[in-house]
Amino acid sequence: MMERDELIRQIRLGEDSILELKRVLLAGSKVTSPKRNEFADELGALANGWGGTFVLGVEDKSRDVIGIPMNQLDAVETWVRDICNDSVVPPIDALIRKVELPGAGGGLVTVICGEIDRSPFVHKSPGGYFRRIGSSKREMAPELLARLFQERSQSRVIRFDETVVPRTTPDDLDGELTVRFMLEDSLEGEIQRNAARKLCLIAEDDDGVPRLTFAGVLLCTRQPQRWLPYAYVQAVSYAGERTDVNYQTDARDIGGPLDAQVAGALHFVRKNMLVRATKTTGRTDQPQFSERAVLEALVNAVAHRDYSMGGSRVRLHMFGDRLELYVPGALANTLTPDTLHLRQANRNELIVSLLARCPAPGGLGRVNLMDRRGDGVPIILKDSLALSGYQPEYTVIDESEIQLVIWAAE
Repeated sequence: MMERDELIRQIRLGEDSILELKRVLLAGSKVTSPKRNEFADELGALANGWGGTFVLGVEDKSRDVIGIPMNQLDAVETWVRDICNDSVVPPIDALIRKVELPGAGGGLVTVICGEIDRSPFVHKSPGGYFRRIGSSKREMAPELLARLFQERSQSRVIRFDETVVPRTTPDDLDGELTVRFMLEDSLEGEIQRNAARKLCLIAEDDDGVPRLTFAGVLLCTRQPQRWLPYAYVQAVSYAGERTDVNYQTDARDIGGPLDAQVAGALHFVRKNMLVRATKTTGRTDQPQFSERAVLEALVNAVAHRDYSMGGSRVRLHMFGDRLELYVPGALANTLTPDTLHLRQANRNELIVSLLARCPAPGGLGRVNLMDRRGDGVPIILKDSLALSGYQPEYTVIDESEIQLVIWAAE
């Protein structure tokens, strides 16, 4: 994000290829200007170009800093966030901040400032496909659009989990989390960083600046959500068979590195599921769900979700009769719900290989979180069917999300 003094200087100079200024008008809490679709086109143009910064609360012609009333800041921020998620395809991941700047009438006023990185994807907004030329957007001609699709698809030959995360530095790596993936546990400093580069935890961006990769952030930092705020598990338990806030018994957002998310989500299920005890020759406990199946489902969720989908999170919902798990992203390659147990395809090969080195939670008779032989889905199907008598169900929703339903033991 641009520093405050630099932002003031750039506003004074006016709009260019990477700076968009807009005054905001509101009627109550509703934004009336700029128009939603027109602003979405501007954001799409920035993402299709070199990225850039937008500032809401500045008159673009006079460059006067008008500001946004304090009691309407949250409404404007929500409006921007909804446009990034819902009006541009694929969604845009923007870093949004509230910043105080010297106003045109003297004194400080508050503006909303957002930064959009150069995207590895081509984005379509309501008006079509746009790019930024100077201070204005232009719709892309078919031949230019074809070249951009080709260029950005080639840039993604490098797997997405090996691409860099903007605004990270090698100093953000946690030494204790990083060294567990290395052959020697005493590596420190530059030696550890060189080893991290070989593991693709660190890579260089287009300007040659070393950054953490998605895999590095997700597994080797204590709080990946600092850079990837959507990369967590949202867990909710309901005392009934439908989604109803009045019957919500427990809820938790489970963050941290991916292996900690799996352990936290498994603990959530253990804490909230019912256990039936029977006594024949001795006490026998029958859990509501197979813990081994739940573990496999959670590991698959964090390992194979599409991390390019900003704003989407893994969702875990528990009900009296079932467990539902929602995972962002369509099925990889040509997999279908009917072939999941027969074939294997990894969307995030690096993340999968690193999770295979992480220890599994205790009590389940396995050493590491991930088994790369592809036994995860067969275990989910077999163990859940044996416990409940019902086959788990995989469904692809809108080609952008996978739903897994595991039925509870009666």
